[in-house]
Amino acid sequence: MKPMQILVIGGVAAGASFAARARRLSESAQITVIERGPDVSFANCGLPYHIGGEIPVRDVLAVQTPASLKALLNVDVRVRTEAMQIDRENRRVLVRDVQSGQSEWLNYDKLMLAPGAAPRVPDLPGIGDARVFTLRNLADMDKIAAAANAGMRAVVVGAGFIGLEMAEQLHHKGLTVEVVQIGAQVLPQIDAKLALLLENELVHHDIKLHLNDQVVRFDGQGDALHCQLASGKTLEADFVVLSIGVEPETRLAKDAGLTLGARGHIVVNDFMQTSDATIYAAGDAVETRDRVFGQPVNVPLGGPANRQGRVAADHIFMPEKARPYPGSMATAIVRVFGVAAGSTGWTEDRLQKAGRDYRAVTVNDYQHATYFPGAMPLTLKILWDTQTGELLGGQAAGHDGVDKRLDVLATAIAGKLTVEDLAHLELAYAPPFGSAKDIVNLAGFAACNQRDGLVETVTELPVDASVQIIDVRGKPVADANPVPGTVNIPMPTLRANLERLDKSRPVVTLCAMGKNSYFASRVLKQHGFDVKSLDGGVKMLLNTRNPAKM
Repeated sequence: MKPMQILVIGGVAAGASFAARARRLSESAQITVIERGPDVSFANCGLPYHIGGEIPVRDVLAVQTPASLKALLNVDVRVRTEAMQIDRENRRVLVRDVQSGQSEWLNYDKLMLAPGAAPRVPDLPGIGDARVFTLRNLADMDKIAAAANAGMRAVVVGAGFIGLEMAEQLHHKGLTVEVVQIGAQVLPQIDAKLALLLENELVHHDIKLHLNDQVVRFDGQGDALHCQLASGKTLEADFVVLSIGVEPETRLAKDAGLTLGARGHIVVNDFMQTSDATIYAAGDAVETRDRVFGQPVNVPLGGPANRQGRVAADHIFMPEKARPYPGSMATAIVRVFGVAAGSTGWTEDRLQKAGRDYRAVTVNDYQHATYFPGAMPLTLKILWDTQTGELLGGQAAGHDGVDKRLDVLATAIAGKLTVEDLAHLELAYAPPFGSAKDIVNLAGFAACNQRDGLVETVTELPVDASVQIIDVRGKPVADANPVPGTVNIPMPTLRANLERLDKSRPVVTLCAMGKNSYFASRVLKQHGFDVKSLDGGVKMLLNTRNPAKM
């Protein structure tokens, strides 16, 4: 029997993982990978860290080379080769050698499209200046690393994951860095109050933020590149890094008549098949399903891309056992100097815009037992379905332990766990690693308290003068960090001071991190008060933007 001919367009995550899995399932298949660039498989998530010097050796980022893939997997890799056209009727692809210009047709029985996505480049005056960079591959990394020298001025446009990593790494390299973000916060993938932790960390490291602003033109004048902002400001830079999102590379698929989604991504089924059953697609260029609600979504991340490639290979070589791709949750994390933050599933902003019925709670605690040296504050936010209690999303921010909690929440969402389940998760505990009641458990407890009607919460303090705002922190703490308009009645003395409060007026309680505020609200409610508790405590209330360098 003639060996199956497998043609893969694009390497890196989706294409390379597909080719590797295909080879493990079939020694006889003829597998050819076509890659337009010089590198077939590299760690693109590590690119900013080589620029900043944290990953000092460039070669470790080249995960595989054509020679290593040939030796390891017996895969024919053609780099610097561009796919030009798909002839679906005859099952062949026209490819062109980028250097020689010579073209040829390559036949396939099954075709995998893994073209990825290109950095979004806006049509602005001066955008073609050689000092304006994007970051997609090793060649881009090399150009930025060569251009960036200590003492220079850099402007990073965009404050998503890559933009924040670039800002941090350029600062590590000794550059003066400014960040321009079109929205009102950095990292729009998380909710605003948690993003403030990142913003203040950036400002603390002398990185100036320009929020609610955008570049409208670049002017090259002498040695400086002038970045003109919509606000009227002008930023001078030695170079600029654009990080404002990506666009799917789907020209081939479109020209071949494959079905595309509303935003131009390739539509696939649960086994990564396109509208042509012989053609599969995976990675940043595809539209899959949201794992929570099931609507179409694109998640341009390495983890989903790798798993999608595996699903497609399984469906080709063992269709009876292949498991469908379950959907994406966009679980992601970023480090900005000493703070990490990330999210999984849905954010509050997305839920509100989608008109979904949900509840939310924010809790503050420490990443491990407070009596063990090195305890650091940690903030966790969870969102759940009002009717079922199922977890819809989660976010975390802090100095340590953020990744562990996000992984737990991502697993909980995948398993359709409820907030009651979170309350009773049995997580690893020893003083250096966690607490007997982990912050994930505390989030579950707090959510259950809301569901059971034991507490009502507010996320901001009321401005209505008729509301009594009671600060139940200890007096020294309250005096050191006062909250205007509050009355300080420390929690241990609350029951003895009920006569100081007017039962005819509503009450809001607050404390440092939210726990004692809840305790106080329970005391007051059972004594006949109309009372609500400040969600997350004064920590979230005082977590306001530092305007000094914005």
